[in-house]
Amino acid sequence: MALLAAAVPILLAQPAATIRHGITLDDLAKLHRVGEPQVSPDGLWVAYTVTTVNVSEDKNSTQLWMVSWDGKQDIQLTFGKDNVGSPQWSPDGRWLAFTSSRQGDLPDAVKGSQVWLLDRRGGEAQQLTNVKESLEGYKWSPDSKTLLLTLRAKDEPEPKEGAKPKPPKPIVIDRFHFKEDVRGYLTDKHPHLFLFDVATKKLSKLTNGPLTGPEAYGEEDGIWSPDGKQIAFVSNQSRPDPDRVDNPDVFVAPAVAGATPRKLTTFLGEDAGPLAWTLDSKDIIYRQGTARHYSIYDLRQMAMISAAGGKPKMLAPRLDAWVGPPVLAPGGRAVLTEAPDDREQWVGEIPLDGSGKVKRLTQGNGVASGLNQAAGHVALLWSTDTTPNEIYALEDGKLRRLTSHNDALLATLDLASAQNISAKTKDGNDVHGLLTMPVGYVAGTKAAMILFIHGGPTAQDEHGFDITRQLFAAHGYAVLNVNYRGSTGRGQAYSDAINADWGDKEILDLLAATDAAVATGKIDADKMGVGGWSYGGILTDYMIASTNRFKAASSGAGMGNLLGFYGIDEYILQYENELGPPWKSLNLYIKLSYPFLHADRIKTPTLFMGGDKDFNVPLEGGEQMYQALRSVGTPAELIVYPGQFHGFTRPSYIKDRYQSWFDWYDKYVRQITPKPPAAETKHQQTQMK
Repeated sequence: MALLAAAVPILLAQPAATIRHGITLDDLAKLHRVGEPQVSPDGLWVAYTVTTVNVSEDKNSTQLWMVSWDGKQDIQLTFGKDNVGSPQWSPDGRWLAFTSSRQGDLPDAVKGSQVWLLDRRGGEAQQLTNVKESLEGYKWSPDSKTLLLTLRAKDEPEPKEGAKPKPPKPIVIDRFHFKEDVRGYLTDKHPHLFLFDVATKKLSKLTNGPLTGPEAYGEEDGIWSPDGKQIAFVSNQSRPDPDRVDNPDVFVAPAVAGATPRKLTTFLGEDAGPLAWTLDSKDIIYRQGTARHYSIYDLRQMAMISAAGGKPKMLAPRLDAWVGPPVLAPGGRAVLTEAPDDREQWVGEIPLDGSGKVKRLTQGNGVASGLNQAAGHVALLWSTDTTPNEIYALEDGKLRRLTSHNDALLATLDLASAQNISAKTKDGNDVHGLLTMPVGYVAGTKAAMILFIHGGPTAQDEHGFDITRQLFAAHGYAVLNVNYRGSTGRGQAYSDAINADWGDKEILDLLAATDAAVATGKIDADKMGVGGWSYGGILTDYMIASTNRFKAASSGAGMGNLLGFYGIDEYILQYENELGPPWKSLNLYIKLSYPFLHADRIKTPTLFMGGDKDFNVPLEGGEQMYQALRSVGTPAELIVYPGQFHGFTRPSYIKDRYQSWFDWYDKYVRQITPKPPAAETKHQQTQMK
């Protein structure tokens, strides 16, 4: 032992020189995605999840960790091939619960996600629940004796082990809103709240409403009052059909089986969860929207209402920002939340006294998320341009890092920082964005650039770690990100500016920011590409139908034919409330469908791609635009990713998507012939000749 101790200083005194490189596609598998911080009841530990890539099985692996509050101990708690999620400490501090679909040893174990328990005194994880329904969430009661489960009945029961496979039953649908990405086609199976006794394993429905039928309503975001006597939740019980309006309200019910809930809020728009109770169990904190019936551009404001009923109190009416979920602050006299600002997201403290004085707790360029608090300790996720999410403690307005999962990788990487950029549009708008120069950029030279457009539209590009931005910068491209009108971070009016007017003001903003980037003298105006995903893909279609200045484009999960999209995606409320049905607003639909209806003026070589299971922006949008460009003779390629929803989960497909972007832009923007990729990683191409 003495010899080993003596040898360590010698090894440390002669470190190998680290040669840094720009991030590569192979480095994607080395990134650790840290999430879901949960502070223990005594404040001494923070449980959280870490997601990595299992290359051999081509899937993501999420495991449970915990770090001590002083940051000195960081322990992995779960292992194996099955993912875990949703860590929650029992209030008595004995158990750390999580969800997993791992195979348990209970008799007649049901397939699917269940709640598991880890005893803090040690030992293997043990399965707690064995519900046959889909588990969508759970919350501990204050006495740690009961779980509040959010369950949804499955349309098709799981087959028993070894049973002969049966053909799936036809899906019978009679709902107005009948499809959603990932969930698929929607039947009358709504989520409901159930009480689960930890000792007896008895399961009972919380409320006295029916499970199915026209009088059955969904119940979500359930949470116990601190005294354990009441449960608040969110439900859309609008009549005659809740599918036709986005109008969830806050309800409260006694914490007993078969309870009759009481409706507390009456706003004809979103009264949204997650929810938080005040320490005295008298009031419920939630977020109230600003628009009636639908919420695409809806700025949510922090509100509080008495559990006994009455008029809600707006806690920060002058805060023109989309506040995040409420987290009761230490001491219980204020609520903490995340608030997006121009190109960043900070933590704010809002007092419950109604004074409306919002105190900003975090400073500097970065993105805060995942707030959690217990025993006076506040934990969160924090990232910057060049650092992915890690767990931090927030103390006296200062951040103290607790985890370092990506330090070893970051030590080998040369990453790029984003610089703020702004421009004035032709109609007078002040548009803001980020410009990231290529890794190794030499001053005085001009770089090829990709205008990469964020989705949403109600989202923003900000000073947080963006893997797309970093990969393009490492591949030799400058990257321009623009917070066009419709984005968050600039207040309600800025987001609502594109209401029923898509592909207009956003294009003005994107082009003005492009001009500003070229005006820096760092960008080669003859070597620019454009692209994006989701609404970023939609705006790419609008862009290439508006200008031919970009040498190449990539439209991911986009569409250019709004008239042909009514009824095939999940946004029926947006069509009905923002645009009206096509038979009442035909001219508007035709106007907004100009990329497809004027495809003959598109000359930009364009790559279209999407997942064949996407119900958010279905693949048909890309297929229609691809077919139109092939018809008019514009170079186009279509890549279909089997089994993928709107957000990709298969690591090899994510890697392939980046490689396909690189190849496409290299060919048409920088006019570089790409090297043939390895056969096992390149997508299978099917092109019209």
